[in-house]
Amino acid sequence: MQLNFKPGLVLRGLGATLAAACTTSVLAFFHANSTTAGLIFLVLVVWVATQAGIAVSLYTSVLCALLFNYYFLPPFHTLRLAGVSEWIAFFSFLASSAVAGRLAERARNQARQAEQRREEVERLYALGQEMMLFDDAATLMHELPRVIARIFALDAVVLYSQDSDECFVSTPDVPLGIHGSMSAVSAGQALTTPLPGDIVAMPLTVGMQSVGALGWRPEKLSREVGTALTAQVAIALTRAVAIERSARLEAAREGERLRTALIDSVTHELRTPLTSIRAAATTLRDTEGLDEAARTELVSIVDEESAQLDALIGEAVEMAELDANAIQVNSGPHHTRTLLEHAVQKSQAALARHTVVIQVEEPDDLVWFDPHLLGRVLRHLLENAGRYCPAGSRIVLRSRRDKDRLEFTVEDNGPGIDQVDLPLIFQKFYRGKKSAGKGKGTGMGLAIARAIATAHGGGIEVTSSAQQGTKFRFWVPLIEKETEASR
Repeated sequence: MQLNFKPGLVLRGLGATLAAACTTSVLAFFHANSTTAGLIFLVLVVWVATQAGIAVSLYTSVLCALLFNYYFLPPFHTLRLAGVSEWIAFFSFLASSAVAGRLAERARNQARQAEQRREEVERLYALGQEMMLFDDAATLMHELPRVIARIFALDAVVLYSQDSDECFVSTPDVPLGIHGSMSAVSAGQALTTPLPGDIVAMPLTVGMQSVGALGWRPEKLSREVGTALTAQVAIALTRAVAIERSARLEAAREGERLRTALIDSVTHELRTPLTSIRAAATTLRDTEGLDEAARTELVSIVDEESAQLDALIGEAVEMAELDANAIQVNSGPHHTRTLLEHAVQKSQAALARHTVVIQVEEPDDLVWFDPHLLGRVLRHLLENAGRYCPAGSRIVLRSRRDKDRLEFTVEDNGPGIDQVDLPLIFQKFYRGKKSAGKGKGTGMGLAIARAIATAHGGGIEVTSSAQQGTKFRFWVPLIEKETEASR
């Protein structure tokens, strides 16, 4: 028969032997009586039980009983016992040592189990905290196996999702045949063979419904921890899928609402110029009773309403490009004064009855931006100011550098924007009370301006009051580079 000795057990036995020998030497040196020696030996046995386990404790009990008999029970220095009282003392000590060692071992095991449960609860809590960071199911399913493997110190983790019929693994060395086995576990089928790669798996269920399966290697988690782990993962998966479906449903509803608003807005705004154009064209076709002045007026109506129709279609196309993320920022070196002057020139029709002042902070060095995009923002703001401010109003267009950004402002001294409308004016198709009374516009201009500023890496904001007018301020990152011409 072959005997297998654990090196750790042998070392602990040697340590207990040495401790018993040292204790006996000290007691013999001080000539301790049998009562004192018995109590100290009993303490030694309890201490060994708490440190080394029950096997070493039993060995120490027998060893201490023999030493107690040899040195402290008469006749001394012999293993023989003189009388009944000595036999009673010997067996009482031996029984007390065994019982004390067993109780100490039990307390040790309970403390170890309590510590293990505390660690398991901490790991489950840490897993719950990390799973809360993932709102979309796809990212959660891809990252969760690696998170579980890291937190629970596992070699491999496999997550099977019944919804997508996919397996997600923490390490690429998981056998390819695991998919069918995990699918069977998820379906609650009894497997006749072990899972490939020594994977231990449990189904993921929420209530009576199965949502997948979770497997891991090695088999180091207790049944209780495995059950708690799979329950947490099942709830997290169900939550992420529910959030994702809710987001898709909300996006579909929002898209439908925007489509309806777009159709209503564009239909209304397109019908107005088309009605005017059709009426003017019908009148022009009937040449009787028309003098040259009337004919010229009708031609002007056709021209003006055609331009309005073209602007409406342009805004609709522009908004569609922004929604499709088709806007590309093509930055290059430009002077801000040139940008402002060009924007004023392009908006001349809307600004004809106003005084426009351009203020550029000097020095007006070359900076990098997309003049086409920023020009569109400036034209939207200038045309709004020209449309809603009374004739003769003063409109100030400024540019300046503020730390790491290039800032533009369009300021007027008009009637201002209603405070109720201020938080909403950058939303698509929103038109405030004053805007609605003007009869023109789709409510897309400011939404387009904000989208362009954001695409450029900046932002836009507005302040307004009836006493001071309205001030739009938008900014983009300040980028200065040395051009080829300046080298």
